[in-house]
Amino acid sequence: MTEQRWRIQIDKRTCIGSGLCIGISPDHFRLVDGRSEPRAESVTPDDLVLDAAEFCPVEAILVRAENTMTILAPQQ
Repeated sequence: MTEQRWRIQIDKRTCIGSGLCIGISPDHFRLVDGRSEPRAESVTPDDLVLDAAEFCPVEAILVRAENTMTILAPQQ
């Protein structure tokens, strides 16, 4: 059985660089040139990643289950 993984995607055109994601989950996000980017695109499940996606003021963060590509956050 393979370990579940999540894929983090950030729409750089939408991101406003608020840094809220970094405040919530600094282990998974960083600012580069004023925009957020994931420290790794594929991560082990962590509720803080979901929280960062949910609280992003412009919904620039998308979290999917890597094996099924099901959207986990933000909630639609």
